[in-house]
Amino acid sequence: MDTSQSDNSAPVTPPLSPANLLKREWPYLLVLVLALFGIAFTSFFRSPITLYWIVLAPLIGVICVVTRWRDAHDRDGRVRLIWTQALHWAAVLLAMRLMFVADVSTMMNADASALAVLTLLALGTFTAGVHIEAWRICLVGVILGVGVPGIAWLEQSALFLLLVALVLVAIIAPFLWRRRQAPHSRPG
Repeated sequence: MDTSQSDNSAPVTPPLSPANLLKREWPYLLVLVLALFGIAFTSFFRSPITLYWIVLAPLIGVICVVTRWRDAHDRDGRVRLIWTQALHWAAVLLAMRLMFVADVSTMMNADASALAVLTLLALGTFTAGVHIEAWRICLVGVILGVGVPGIAWLEQSALFLLLVALVLVAIIAPFLWRRRQAPHSRPG
């Protein structure tokens, strides 16, 4: 029995390293980082960045095509992938644009319209992930969706969070001060 043949037939998996993970997962990580940046920017600066979300939508569409390009084995499959994603993201962009029609925009303030656009982007990302059968894209959509109430909660409770932080500092500081002073007060 020749054991060299059985050794060669086993698939070679690259070692799990940060570089290999980054190389394999970069499209999803890029979308996630850009989405988290937008959520953090909106939360921290309390400024709606609607244009950012509108620009991010086609980028997510391109990443959906890039991540599934190898799975579309022939020209027809690739054309279908491109067209379905183009139509999907055009519909999402049209829905975002409808948020800024004069009658709609006067009904909501800037914060509410930015959160509505983020909600549309989250829904579009999730449904694109379902359509191309990419759970990682679905996960990014879920994270974007969770970011919507997260931003709203942070905006409403910023003063409360500051108060909690100050109380924690007031409770912890005496213990740290005492611990720091204890070695100096012991007789040597």
